[in-house]
This record gives sequence, structure tokens and C-alpha cells, in this order.
Amino acid sequence: MSASIALPSVTDATFAAEVAPGTGHVAVEFTAAWCAPCRIMAPVVEAVAHDYAPRLRVLQLDADANPATLARLGVRGLPTMLVFRDGEIVERVVGAVPAAALRQRLDRVLAG
Repeated sequence: MSASIALPSVTDATFAAEVAPGTGHVAVEFTAAWCAPCRIMAPVVEAVAHDYAPRLRVLQLDADANPATLARLGVRGLPTMLVFRDGEIVERVVGAVPAAALRQRLDRVLAG
């Protein structure tokens, strides 16, 4: 397996600009260093970021360091991936899911 890639980060301060109307499809992975399911999903999310670029931009948000965004968007479990189309949530994936299931959901969003 290849070395882990670092996904671009988003924070409470930068979230609105990164996921604003007109930004197209953006997926934000809400994660934390202590979260075992997050570590399981990391290579899957990294592969998705690589394979779906440039149709989908994948960002990562550290849940511990950015609690305001979690509260505002109702994120209660980790990992959670929210997929936005022009600033609006169009898909919510909670927990560690198989790569094929994640890709199926993303394909559906990108096709619509």
C-alpha cells in the first residue's frame, strides 16, 4: 500500500468559504486522531479523493479542533462524511462503510 496522503484541511474559520455556493461538489470528512473507525476509513477516503478529482474535492476537518462546525451541521458520530453541492448537503455518510458502498453513494450524487 502506498504512503498515506494528507488531505487538505478545513476549519471552523475556513469552512464557509471552502463549501460556499458555487464551489461545486465538496466532501468533508469529519475525523479525529483518537477515532479507530476514522483510521480504518482514512485509506478509503484518500483513494476517493484521488480517484474522484477534479469532479469532487475532498477535505478533512479535525472534529476536536473545530467543534462549532460539527454542532452547526449536526455531526454526532465519527467518522462522518458530508457531501455538498454548491454549499448544500446532498449526502451524509456516517461511520466506517465499505469502499464500494461509499463509491456507490458518491457516484449517485455526482450523477445527479
